[in-house]
Amino acid sequence: MRKTATAIVTFVVVAVIILILGNRLTPVQGQSTNGTRFAAVPGEKGGQDMFGAYEIVPDWPKPLTSLPGHQQWTWGAGQSVFAESPNRVFLLQRGELPNIQRPKTIPLPQLGPGIEFPIGRLPWRDATSASPPGALEKPDGSVGDDLDVGKPGVDYRWEHIITVADANGNIIEDWRQWDKMFRRPHAIYISPYDPEKNVWVVDDYRHAIFKFSNDGKRLLQTIGEPNVHASDDKHFYRPTFMAWLPDGTFFVADGYANTRVVKFDRNGKYLMAWGEKGTPPNEKRPGYFNSVHGIAVDPQTRRVFVNDRTNHRVQVFDENGKFLNQWSFGAPPSDIHLFIITSDRALWAADRGTSKMLKYDLDGNFQYSWGTWGAISQAASGVCMGSTSIRKATSTWPKSTAGACRSIVRGRVRTRRFSSARRRLTRPRGEKR
Repeated sequence: MRKTATAIVTFVVVAVIILILGNRLTPVQGQSTNGTRFAAVPGEKGGQDMFGAYEIVPDWPKPLTSLPGHQQWTWGAGQSVFAESPNRVFLLQRGELPNIQRPKTIPLPQLGPGIEFPIGRLPWRDATSASPPGALEKPDGSVGDDLDVGKPGVDYRWEHIITVADANGNIIEDWRQWDKMFRRPHAIYISPYDPEKNVWVVDDYRHAIFKFSNDGKRLLQTIGEPNVHASDDKHFYRPTFMAWLPDGTFFVADGYANTRVVKFDRNGKYLMAWGEKGTPPNEKRPGYFNSVHGIAVDPQTRRVFVNDRTNHRVQVFDENGKFLNQWSFGAPPSDIHLFIITSDRALWAADRGTSKMLKYDLDGNFQYSWGTWGAISQAASGVCMGSTSIRKATSTWPKSTAGACRSIVRGRVRTRRFSSARRRLTRPRGEKR
């Protein structure tokens, strides 16, 4: 009897202890490792948030067919976008393409059974490959003439490389006086710290960076020797992007062929460079790159974030090239085209492989993504992003008064302006433009 009573007491005590400890233990299964979760779109029930907290602004920009003599032409490959203000948005493209309607689907038995083109739910023209330029150089090493991509005036026109649109999509400026200077313009900027708001264009085929007055009437500076490539203090080899510090110091991602970052002072004087050629696609060594295709700076810490594109990673350095950190964007199909650092100190990356916009904190912690691929107006095929700048940071997309994003869309190229309808960063849903 005594043994039975002792066993019962022991069981009760153990049960109480388990109950107390159980109430104190933190459940593990299904819990976020980052603590509290949040709703990307507060108050929205159901859905998938495929397009982020934004809605496309219809008919932005207006089609090129609205311009005199352009009834048969549309936008070429969209390269870059930069919003000086909501009413002055710079668009950079690689010429114009014929404005043809989507072809009727036809079978292609010569390629195999069950093959047809175009496929109904997918884009049908790749503007990136359809637009000039062609090969960088001819077989003899001279500068290419771009006849290898088609007949000028029939397959493409090299016009309207830089245009400017207002908030309603009207084309309010064109810089056609500079069209022939460019060959493969890659990015367009205004430094957020420049009171004169000069306009910078990186042309990777010219191996040069051009600085213009804000009105486009004057070429103020050329960095690099056009059509001559090298890896020294006076040359680039297919540079891609730029980023500024608050004191005017800037960095150039150099680039497709060179594998380095180049630092300049505010006047464009060469200061230093760092970077070595790596072994893609799994290079892990710090300071080794393959396709330096994106660069951003954190103005608070002066850290430089470099997109090591072919190795699917970002490398972080101090402003003099000392390695600090790195993280991966993930294995293919990830293909980060570029990234920016916004005024809230988030890193937004444009992934051409997944057609998504990716948000990270500056330590590489993944926070959010949106985007989808397809032929519908909200979707994209290969995304890149532009920015609207303010004084506090190099770029402020999407936290500024007008978020801008561009997409190279196979079939027709859309440079698209997004209103943040659900986050109410631009105009509330239903408000007229």
